[in-house]
Amino acid sequence: MPVYVDDARIPWRGLRWSHMVADTAEELHRAAEALGLAREHAQDKGLTLHYDLPDTWRERAIELGVARPIHWRDLARRRATVAPGSRARRDPLADPAE
Repeated sequence: MPVYVDDARIPWRGLRWSHMVADTAEELHRAAEALGLAREHAQDKGLTLHYDLPDTWRERAIELGVARPIHWRDLARRRATVAPGSRARRDPLADPAE
């Protein structure tokens, strides 16, 4: 299954940040390792396990083929389909009506 990186580009500490997500924790951590990110940088606050990436890392992840770009709204829709407290993952590009 693919790993995705959104285009949120949220300003914080002088950089713009996006979220790298995957359908499983294993896929996500493997992608982070390929980028040289330590597992302790994973964020598990909220509904979706993810890594925050500044723009330079986001672009690197895409260029290396580690993550596929998605729109931030697709990620928000994906997060909305996961029940609170659940670790289930859905395809972030799936139609929420399915």
